[in-house]
Amino acid sequence: MRPFARHPSRPRGHRAARALVASLALLALPAMAVSVDGHIDPVEWQGARHITDFRKTQPLNGEPGSLPTEAWVLSTPEGLAVAFRCIQPPGVPRTHQRIRRDEQAQVDRVNLMVDFDDDGRTGYNFMVTLTDDLNDAVLTNESRFNTDWDGNWKHAVSEDAQGWSVEMLIPWYIAPMRSAVGGERTIGLYLDRVIGSTGERDAWPVASFNKPRFLSDFTPVTLPAYTQPLFAVTPYVVGIRDQVHGANSVKGGADIFWKPNGQTQLTATINPDFGQVESDDLVVNFGAEETFFTDKRPFFTENQGIFDFGMLIDNSQLIYTRRVGGPADDGNGAGDVTGALKLNGSVGATRYGVMAAQESGDAGRTFSALRLIHDFGTQTLGMLATHVDRPWLDRDADVLGFDHRWQPNAKLTVTSNVVGSAIGQHNTTVRGTGATTVVEYEMNERWTQEWLGMHFDDKLDLNDFGYLPRNSLNYVHYEVRRRFADLPADSRFASHVWHWRIIGMDNDHGLNLQRQFRVIRESQLRDGGESDWQLNLDAPAYDDLLTRGHGALRLPHNALLDWERQSPRKGNWGWESEVTFKGSDRVGLRRVGYMAQFKPTYFINDAFSLFSGVTYEFDPDWLVWQHDNLIGSFDSHQVLLDAGINWNIGNRQELRIKLQALGLDARLLQAYRVNGDRRAVAVDDPVDDFSVRNLGFQIRYRYELAPLSDLYVVYGRGGYALDPRYSEAGSQFGRSFDLRDSEQLLVKLAYRFEL
Repeated sequence: MRPFARHPSRPRGHRAARALVASLALLALPAMAVSVDGHIDPVEWQGARHITDFRKTQPLNGEPGSLPTEAWVLSTPEGLAVAFRCIQPPGVPRTHQRIRRDEQAQVDRVNLMVDFDDDGRTGYNFMVTLTDDLNDAVLTNESRFNTDWDGNWKHAVSEDAQGWSVEMLIPWYIAPMRSAVGGERTIGLYLDRVIGSTGERDAWPVASFNKPRFLSDFTPVTLPAYTQPLFAVTPYVVGIRDQVHGANSVKGGADIFWKPNGQTQLTATINPDFGQVESDDLVVNFGAEETFFTDKRPFFTENQGIFDFGMLIDNSQLIYTRRVGGPADDGNGAGDVTGALKLNGSVGATRYGVMAAQESGDAGRTFSALRLIHDFGTQTLGMLATHVDRPWLDRDADVLGFDHRWQPNAKLTVTSNVVGSAIGQHNTTVRGTGATTVVEYEMNERWTQEWLGMHFDDKLDLNDFGYLPRNSLNYVHYEVRRRFADLPADSRFASHVWHWRIIGMDNDHGLNLQRQFRVIRESQLRDGGESDWQLNLDAPAYDDLLTRGHGALRLPHNALLDWERQSPRKGNWGWESEVTFKGSDRVGLRRVGYMAQFKPTYFINDAFSLFSGVTYEFDPDWLVWQHDNLIGSFDSHQVLLDAGINWNIGNRQELRIKLQALGLDARLLQAYRVNGDRRAVAVDDPVDDFSVRNLGFQIRYRYELAPLSDLYVVYGRGGYALDPRYSEAGSQFGRSFDLRDSEQLLVKLAYRFEL
């Protein structure tokens, strides 16, 4: 997949020439201050680069946008200023739905994305909606967006009969960046506008995050260079009332941000509040692989992009920040973090990052990391080293990784990494290695090929600081993608992307874990919605994780068929749905299970909505490990309620209510032991039926006192119960509302002072 043919992306070796051409459009006039009020004053925007060639990237056909869009880009001492003028006459519906920060919704909006170093490594996304709500994110690995980061930047919107306008001002201290050359800075720039009623996305340049390359396809733009120093302190205080134990606690601390110049940023936290004011989704996991959660804690979202070192598939990575302040090694709750420090910067073409965190007490862990990245033009080479000291376990963990990206031309991207771990415990050191390579080749604007190879030996261990679902893995896949972006005008679909993938996976001892053929179709509808389906066909294989090292189990032929539909708001309603059919763990397609989910949202008005989603799941012959090589086969049913209220009370206040309740039953069919020939043999060992109920409830009020300064009032209640007996899922669901393992009222005040 590649941009429209008339605007092909070129090798990075030609980017200097592109930057020179781009800079010729800039007038040599002194920049004046831009008043960010949403009204585009021609006097304020004198000398700005004027961009009008917005073309369709959703669907990705490169045709001119159906509605005119203009943008202006200007470098000022106060920051990077960007303005959009979106023509939208009365005949075209406008979406005035309010969204909370970082929420995804099908609304009228614009996006400014900036790679401040123009090296394709890290970008920043700044989105503003028609109602002046915002979303900001860090962009890494070409097209991976992380909305956990929140920046301090200015924005404003105005609206008239013929359209609407947006002004943004992004301070130069928002991110570390390389030093300027000759008083000028070259950035990578991408701008787009989304029409909420149809989902059409018009962009400049013609680049798409649905392609293998996105961040690397930003247009280089050369601007006058400015720097802004900043010193900011955000003290906080948290008061908690524990309703279950009748205890009160008060805690205080501070986050510190210092940017003395354009190339260096220092972030520190003292006695941080690493508790989250947003609750995680309910997860019931009886499998061998750990559940992955994202991290919203401010210290770990600020300037975190440089530490991104993924293993190029799933969520595997060398730094998983939820480890810091996670479950303590002595089993007494969560680790108490005394402080943490992070330093980011650049020297010439080399960027660096240093991070350290310390937990308190005898079981307190020490975390540290060093990151280096050097840009060689068409290639970049990076290194990440981490160390964790775990005194309670008499354990030291060292991990060293090197990552490399090569883009020799506009069609080929090769991304690779190699990692090694050395785990010392009880005077013994265990060493492991792993490596991954991804080759993506864009044959033309319609066809793309991808090859991925991965090897993790059975000694590789990243989970002291990182996240690795499993080791002992050899994985390959080959995928072909085909885009259809020129569908007939009377089609309800605007575009399709088809994926055909062949997968082979063995463990490090040659055991076949997966042979799969996969077909996916991702479709965009002309109403702005999405419709996707996926078919997996699996040959017989083995599961070597189920018994936790006590023997692998042979699995039969199997298949999965999944369909998802997202319908944006029309009138007062929007909805999401998903249906899945899959064969069972033990007998494959001889018994087929299913999952059905329906989640409607009702909008009382543009600022107030209610949603209530229900999921029902049936898993026949579900295998659950008991101990050693004993497993149980169960028929299981699950009921999940996911409901809530979202109310945007003006521009500074919001009220969120979130309720999740789950009931699960599991009736034993038969107990089995995995024998030497990897078969399940029926036995009479005692295995009990069981059932589960789970509850998560939160009421959260937020008042924005100033940018990045908030007052939170949060009430939360939750619980989990595992019953060693059978009780129907519906009954367990009803009883989940009685759970009260935790109940607390939290008040948090944080205020940012910029000095």
